[in-house]
This record gives sequence, C-alpha cells and structure tokens, in this order.
Amino acid sequence: MPQDVESIFLQSGALMEGHFLLTSGQHSSAYWEKFRILQHPRYTEMLCRKIAHHFKGERLDLVAGPTVGGIILSYEVARQLGVRAVFAEREETRRVFRRGQDIRPGERVLVVDDVLTTGGSVKEMLDAVKSLGGVVVGVGVLVDRTVAVVDFGVPLFSCYRAQIPTYPASGCPLCAKGIPLVKPGSSPGAK
Repeated sequence: MPQDVESIFLQSGALMEGHFLLTSGQHSSAYWEKFRILQHPRYTEMLCRKIAHHFKGERLDLVAGPTVGGIILSYEVARQLGVRAVFAEREETRRVFRRGQDIRPGERVLVVDDVLTTGGSVKEMLDAVKSLGGVVVGVGVLVDRTVAVVDFGVPLFSCYRAQIPTYPASGCPLCAKGIPLVKPGSSPGAK
C-alpha cells in the first residue's frame, strides 16, 4: 500500500529534494508540494479514500481542515463519508471558523491536514474545534514526516510516513554546505 501512495507523490512531482524553508521555520532536504497532488482529482480522491476508510467506523458528524489545502481534503473526505465539511482560517496566531461554518457542541469531528511536520497546524485545528465544543475523534494527514511521533491525544492516520529530519536555521547542515535555501509555497507563517 505505501508503494501506491509513494507512486502518487513521485508521479505528480509532489516530493521535491533540495534545501527548503518549511512553514514551521525549520529547514529540510525534502518538501511535499501538496498542490501538485491536489490539482489531480483522481490522486486526491484516492488519498482521501484511505483516510475515509480508516475512520469509517467512527460515528462522525463532520470533517474539518485548515486553509488552504485542508479545504480540499476536508471536502473530499467528508464527501466520501457522507458528512459535512468545514474549514478554519488563520486569524493572527490561531484558527477560526468563519463564513457561517459552525461546529455544534458534542459534534464528532475528524481533523484532516496535508503534511504533518511539527503538528502546529493540527494543534491549532484541535483548539479551534474544541473551543466550539466539538469532540475530535481522530486526525488524518496525507504525509507524516515527523521524526518523533506527535501525540494529539486521538488516533492519527497518515497515507504515507517518511521520517525526514528538519533543522533549525542555526544548525542546518544544508546551510553549512552552502546549498541555496528555497521558500516554497506562500504561507504567511513561513519565516
């Protein structure tokens, strides 16, 4: 099964190698450009099917994801599970649900995201869901690239796991080698 997922990343050109500045501020030799996958509905559907299948036994009311890639993922996973989809936008240092989207107290929520590196955006999503009284029952991601396991207090499922180290700028071996740093994407959280 991971070979199928890896093929999707390779065929779409989503997995890139070099020297990258991640949204977390960390540096890495690998970067997953999620939009190279999300522009292909069949790849998106296949990967979201894995997440939906993993959580199909849960009694879910909705699927929530962060902007921007999480909008597509939450919609497709929710579509496959037959539940609602919502997304949370960044507001300063937190995520909030706007545009008439709501989570009612007690609703059971699956949080989805694209690439898990430090867990920051997932933790923001968990906080946003819980602040409205929602009950998070799990987290599903396309790629888990953490070196150490991140414990969210709920089950975590990833379509693909790749343990690739990240480095602070001050101790980055890629910087020390003089490899040019690339800032991919457009997230305002990137430093």
